[in-house]
Amino acid sequence: MESAISRLNEVLVIPKTDIVRDSAIKRFEIVFDMTWKTVKAFLQERQGVNVASPKEAFREAYRQKLIPYDDFWLDLADKRNLTVHTYKKAVAEEVFVILPKALEHFQELYSKLKQG
Repeated sequence: MESAISRLNEVLVIPKTDIVRDSAIKRFEIVFDMTWKTVKAFLQERQGVNVASPKEAFREAYRQKLIPYDDFWLDLADKRNLTVHTYKKAVAEEVFVILPKALEHFQELYSKLKQG
């Protein structure tokens, strides 16, 4: 997960082109998937809680005080579903704009998970 987050950060510091945007979105998809699956495993192993979807994982992470309440995680799940199932330039632009904030959220959560 750390490497994937680093690779997302790496692409976000490059001046934006269509190729950079598309690469950043693909890296976002990878980090998002790794993040929710890591949260799922953490909740199951540490709390004995089973979750089946990204939104359920993030809601439970709120309840377990793993992350502070923030609807942005649920919005990220929606954005991830849009990017993986359909490609529209307008959607790509909308997602690209939120990636720096998404990166911050991923970094904070990863740090918290590393602590135990």
